[in-house]
Amino acid sequence: MSARTVGYEPLEGWERLPAGWSLGEAAGVAVDSRDRVHVFSRSERPVIVFDRGGELLGSWGEGLFARPHGITIGPDDAVYLTDDVDHTVRKLSPRGELLLTLGTSGRPSATGATSHDFRTIRRAGPPFCYPTNVALSPGGEIYVADGYGNAHIHKFSPDGRLLLSWGEPGTGPGQFQIPHGIAIDRDGTVFVADRESSRIQIFSPDGDFLAEWTGVARPCQVFIDRGDLVYVAELGYRAGMWPGIAPPSADATGGRVSVFARDGTLLARLGGGLDPCAPGDFFAPHGICADSRGDIYVAEVVISAGGARGGAPRSCRTLQKLVRKDAADTLEGR
Repeated sequence: MSARTVGYEPLEGWERLPAGWSLGEAAGVAVDSRDRVHVFSRSERPVIVFDRGGELLGSWGEGLFARPHGITIGPDDAVYLTDDVDHTVRKLSPRGELLLTLGTSGRPSATGATSHDFRTIRRAGPPFCYPTNVALSPGGEIYVADGYGNAHIHKFSPDGRLLLSWGEPGTGPGQFQIPHGIAIDRDGTVFVADRESSRIQIFSPDGDFLAEWTGVARPCQVFIDRGDLVYVAELGYRAGMWPGIAPPSADATGGRVSVFARDGTLLARLGGGLDPCAPGDFFAPHGICADSRGDIYVAEVVISAGGARGGAPRSCRTLQKLVRKDAADTLEGR
């Protein structure tokens, strides 16, 4: 599809929850091999599962997580969940059975960091200090963005052995200011959302710097689909700003979603935060994925990014579905 014909439209009221249920704050979202949508929620029901039409299929994970952050689903439908406050990554079965834990619960590595604030990091360290997201290579290796309290990408074998790490604090090639999101393409190339540097850094499977994409606004997560489209959830400059850091300009963009070709060509850009609670616009995009039909799901951290402090109404949505315009006109199956 050419750049001129990529388009999306919001599908309001997509997800349907029983009375008394809430998504709370959706930190991440991922789809499995059957296009079942898994929302990693900061609520009493951490993992909430829908079919692609928005019907609730169930939930699990109660009592397992200190603070949900990132979610990735493997080709075998195993679910990888990043708990930043607990300093762990857990691999679970589709039914929520624990299969593997990376990191030591409640024990951060020694990087000098005293909180989520990346400015307190003194040195890069081993796994983990407030990790953020996970990606899987075509061969099943596990890559972890160790983001808030570290400046490292860690590569593990499929059974959890640490193979290598790279990165350090800073703004140069291979340096990071919150490596927040991560994705891997079909060739094993690693894309890292270097959030506070407002760029996507691109690496070989072993951490050799290859290139960077600028022109993104504090990217939180990156997702690559089977057709090599690259989706980026951008926090923008109107939510979740660290104290003492000013936006680059008075009219700097708010939250938005960008879609790129694999070569970095911009194909679509949605939102911008002018009306952050309106359908198709965003306050604090934090997680993103696309299903097999190219529909986009965006998770937003409205409360922790400032919604509770007047940045946006707390009623502003925390999950949104955007339907690719070249999909069938009928809403059946959406």
